[in-house]
Amino acid sequence: MVLELLNQITTNKYLHSVIILVIFYALSQIVVIVSQKIILRITKRTKTIIDDLIVAKINKPISLILLLMGLRLAIIPHQIRADILDIAEHIISTLVIAVVTYIIIEIFDILIINWGRKFASKTESKVDDEVVLLFQKFSRIVLSFIGLIFILNAWGIEVGPLLASLGIAGIAVAFALQSTLGNIFGGVSLIVDRSITVDDFIKLDDGTEGTIMDIGLRSTKIKSRDGDLIILPNGKLADSKIYNYHKPLPTTRVGVDFGVKYGSDAEEVKKIALKELNSLKGALKEPAPQVIFTEMGDYALRFKAFFWVESIEVKLEAKEAATTAIYNALNRNKIGIPFPTRTVYLNK
Repeated sequence: MVLELLNQITTNKYLHSVIILVIFYALSQIVVIVSQKIILRITKRTKTIIDDLIVAKINKPISLILLLMGLRLAIIPHQIRADILDIAEHIISTLVIAVVTYIIIEIFDILIINWGRKFASKTESKVDDEVVLLFQKFSRIVLSFIGLIFILNAWGIEVGPLLASLGIAGIAVAFALQSTLGNIFGGVSLIVDRSITVDDFIKLDDGTEGTIMDIGLRSTKIKSRDGDLIILPNGKLADSKIYNYHKPLPTTRVGVDFGVKYGSDAEEVKKIALKELNSLKGALKEPAPQVIFTEMGDYALRFKAFFWVESIEVKLEAKEAATTAIYNALNRNKIGIPFPTRTVYLNK
């Protein structure tokens, strides 16, 4: 009985094909069940959710690949014309490559999204979301293009000349979008380097200064001291010398230049000015304020007072308060503050 059944299977090509399809269908369902019931339970014990997402995404596509392999084996026993068989094999190969490409794209998406979340949690800017989205789209395009090359190769199409023509077209597009791409990569470099972040007060080498309001994918918005909105292309910003007054620490030093008349006691002047700085509201105790006798000028003894404040936002007001306090203290102590003079000699 068993021998007769085996003989029928081997001789009856239709029954042979059906059995192959049933076996591979059963294998595909086993893959789904094992991945959902066993593998997912194992991956849920790990610290990351990446493996859970990957298993959940690829179990059904893998079962589809098994079915396509079964279909490929099922048509072998049939006496089909060579040209039709080739077309069928090409179609099945195309579907397998497409499914494999889909699996790889889904895995890359999961990895990029999870990497993007960790990256976004470390930054205050919204541009990281745009960067992650751009990288995700770019990876999909690249992987889809690679899959297309394999499909064309499966159909016996030469991809060398096609790649050469696409390379020339890519160079032309890159030249046309040079400025835009420069701004995009400039924004990415600013975020990756973390040289500036939102709410930082910066000054550029061309004199532009203000508070960073937003770092976009193409441009950065800066609010000036006067409340004006300055929009800078990221390419220009990345190529500029940037003075960041919030890094590495937000504290900043304030300097006040002043002069007194010749004949004044330099040590007494330093003591008076230092007393005013120590009592100044907003001046930090560490680093300690100091007053330096810098030079004997043309008409005055030149001094410079230094003290530190907590941030650039209060620097202007603190400098004005220190200048006023030192001026009033010198007046109270009868120390003259000279102004430029010129002596003219007349010869008769």
